[in-house]
Amino acid sequence: MSYIPRIADLELRRKLDASGAVLIRGPKACGKTETASQVSQSVLHADRDESVQLTLDVAPQKLLEGATPRLIDEWQVIPKIWDHVRHEVDTRKKVGQFILTGSSSPEERAKLHSGSGRFTVVDMRTMSWQELGLSRATVSLGQLLKGEAVEWDSSQTDIELITTQIVKGGFPALIDRTATQAMDVNQAYIELLAEVDLSTVSKVRRDPVKVRSTLNSLARNTATLADSGTLGKDIKAYEAVELSRPTLYDYLDALERLMVVEDQPAWRAHLRSSVALRSSPKRHFTDVSLAAAALGASPDALMDDLNYTGFLFESMVVHDIRVYAQANDAKVYHYRDATGREIDIIVQKDDGTWCAFEVKLGTSEFDEAARNLIHLQESIDPRRGALPASLNIITGTGITHTRKDGVNVIALAALGV
Repeated sequence: MSYIPRIADLELRRKLDASGAVLIRGPKACGKTETASQVSQSVLHADRDESVQLTLDVAPQKLLEGATPRLIDEWQVIPKIWDHVRHEVDTRKKVGQFILTGSSSPEERAKLHSGSGRFTVVDMRTMSWQELGLSRATVSLGQLLKGEAVEWDSSQTDIELITTQIVKGGFPALIDRTATQAMDVNQAYIELLAEVDLSTVSKVRRDPVKVRSTLNSLARNTATLADSGTLGKDIKAYEAVELSRPTLYDYLDALERLMVVEDQPAWRAHLRSSVALRSSPKRHFTDVSLAAAALGASPDALMDDLNYTGFLFESMVVHDIRVYAQANDAKVYHYRDATGREIDIIVQKDDGTWCAFEVKLGTSEFDEAARNLIHLQESIDPRRGALPASLNIITGTGITHTRKDGVNVIALAALGV
């Protein structure tokens, strides 16, 4: 299969022109190596070449020799190479020398020195709807951050396509697979996490049953504010397994290091009132298909439980908006205050420009979603912070248009970078 262009391609090229080395990080099988290979001129596969460790011990410079940019794939297998790359960048005093890719973060005791001034970072995720060819990208996140108008688009997406895509996910290798085939592959991904990967990344043998129970609980609580206490109770109730809080923390930390989960942090708003804001993050897998795979959910099963499917759809939207936000130098948050009022997604740039999104699988809750968005806008203190550039509802099955109250309704199949 030929290479499918990724939104991160431009960011990678830009950062290679700015720094001596670029670190590409992201979950296993998200396409890091393929993307890096489009620009690299030589490659070292740290996880495949059995001579790497010996060479590192006796002649580390040999590992860095080769045409540039030189790709060092799965560098975290030999974390000492970080310092060698850092020193080599200092010596050469040139940009675009190395690309390092990794699907897990090295353990803290590896004592890596800062790569500040030498490394830039590209975070890669699985493929968005735009990259998969499922979105026409007629509405860009960039224009929403500028407050530009949204044009009417009557194209609609069937719920069946959405449930199928939730199950398939955005892993590049699964583009041409059926939903059933993708389920088999994604469930194997989950099993390997439980049986091998968590133990490997932490260098401590983990109980596969308890890891599996943790993954199942995270799947049940996708796109919610479930804290460790809630997850612990959920595991006990549904899995008949008891996990101590320290053990659960260790599992969650390892899953974060493997880049399997990526929490959505809370947004700090400047409000007119003194209402308290919640600081808990929302829980997400880095690809929604892993949540479906953990619970063995098929497209038919999701059709039979549209309430749960709504949470998975929200998680899929958060994933895509993260991809588009990164390309716009913005970050993704959520909002919830002490009264229980919440907004699913806040996208904010470093200069304070922001826009807000509610996510609705169907069309029946648009009015309530619009009221929530407008209430948030009216709650902002303009003396302390900027007002939103746009208020938006992301829908699965609705059409793209702007409501009379000024809130944009945007189909996921129309949204792009």
